[in-house]
Amino acid sequence: MIRHIVFWKLKANAEGGTAKENGQKMVDAFHALEGKIPGLVSIESGLNFGKAELGNGDVEYDIALDTTFRTKEALDFYQGHPEHQAIVAFVKKVVTERRAVDFEF
Repeated sequence: MIRHIVFWKLKANAEGGTAKENGQKMVDAFHALEGKIPGLVSIESGLNFGKAELGNGDVEYDIALDTTFRTKEALDFYQGHPEHQAIVAFVKKVVTERRAVDFEF
């Protein structure tokens, strides 16, 4: 099994929305992928409810994504899948920073 975890910092305002609005769009879009991509076992995403206000550039990250895949090949397939790529196009417009970790377990 493969775990793919990503954290993002959001712009305070982008694409006509606030950080919180754009973050929620990301969460909803990621959750909508469930059951649509072969090899994707689980997908969870959410907004940080910590003390820092979303999109303020503080040290905390604004949104997290935690996905599990059957194989490395399934992760590669997910990365190139058109529905995932549509989310990526939006994400690139609304984030300032991204960190990711992939590991096998």
